[in-house]
Amino acid sequence: MPETAHPALPIEAERWFNTDRPLSLDMFRGKVVVLHAFQMLCPGCVAHAVPQARRLHEIAKSLDDLVVLGIHTVFEHHAAMTPVSLEAFLHEYRLTFPVAVDRPSPNGPIPQTMAAYGFKGTPSTVVIDRRGYVARHSFGPEDDLVLGLLLGNLLSATALSDPSLSGRP
Repeated sequence: MPETAHPALPIEAERWFNTDRPLSLDMFRGKVVVLHAFQMLCPGCVAHAVPQARRLHEIAKSLDDLVVLGIHTVFEHHAAMTPVSLEAFLHEYRLTFPVAVDRPSPNGPIPQTMAAYGFKGTPSTVVIDRRGYVARHSFGPEDDLVLGLLLGNLLSATALSDPSLSGRP
């Protein structure tokens, strides 16, 4: 998917962890959102993306306008990656940010959000600006400095004058 600005697509979640209610990207309009797509059996995810998302979430706790969301998007090894296994994984890796379980596709192994965004695999990172537009869409380990620079630029930009972009409804 090209990195040209276009509206972020909804997260098609079968289930959510680390939140008491289902979430949607529209709830975070006016904030910068980092969506980390991962699989718990993906070596690149475990080595790079998951620790990066955890560190970013720790930073985001002190900011009002940065949100980190995870999406567990399973396109292989379906039998091994059950919700029970994911719950244990989230606990063991101390992941406390909200994590969606990508809704399976009725037509094949690629889950719905993964297909909609055109993820090439995991880890994948999608950065969404305050307006709800994709500012960056990348596959593979994301460099901390590159991500930090982008987030700094997006966070320093003021929200548009539209009151609906000022925060959560």
